[in-house]
Amino acid sequence: MEEINQCKHKKRDENEFRDLQNRLKRIEGQVRGIGKMLENDAYCTDILTQAAAATAALNSFCKVLLSNHIKTCVADGIKANDESVIDELVDTVQKLMK
Repeated sequence: MEEINQCKHKKRDENEFRDLQNRLKRIEGQVRGIGKMLENDAYCTDILTQAAAATAALNSFCKVLLSNHIKTCVADGIKANDESVIDELVDTVQKLMK
């Protein structure tokens, strides 16, 4: 497993935090629902359909988080003449596109 960078922090405003938390809670609910479907011997394509929906929701979460990151962290770094934020963004986008 890849090491996660724990050195940097970002204080999110209340609206951003609430939106991201709500999205994650819905995704958690979807994943628990998939587990229950499996326990209840649901038909394969029904489980796959729900798994695809959970994947799409997680991708949507990542898009929102990436957008927020670019608008705040990356923009602030560029304004402060910290070009390393661009390299970090490129690395992050490459990881997301695997």
